[in-house]
Amino acid sequence: MLPSESPIELLFSYGTLQLESVQMATFGRLLTGSRDTLPRFALAPLKIEDADVIAVSGKAEHTIARFTGNDDDVIPGVVFELTSEDLQHADNYEVADCARVALTLSSGRIAWVYVDPRT
Repeated sequence: MLPSESPIELLFSYGTLQLESVQMATFGRLLTGSRDTLPRFALAPLKIEDADVIAVSGKAEHTIARFTGNDDDVIPGVVFELTSEDLQHADNYEVADCARVALTLSSGRIAWVYVDPRT
């Protein structure tokens, strides 16, 4: 549960932050969320070099959201409600190849999303 006095941050996850093991290691609890999609983005492979991230996720290759601008491209995922402190933990987990930006999801909600900053 989120503390009632903590501000709510929305975070859209399309990858390893949906894994229970990653949530426990990153937030110390399992998260609940709702399905949504990110329009005009597509997933691309991302090689992970950070040994700590590989140890937590169990994967040396993750995916990263890249902007295409194509209306046919959409990434399915989950929107989690987090505290500001939780969001900082998510930032610490994500690798330097990702940038956290606020984007509008298909539902119209605005959420933080980790994307490829080169696009």
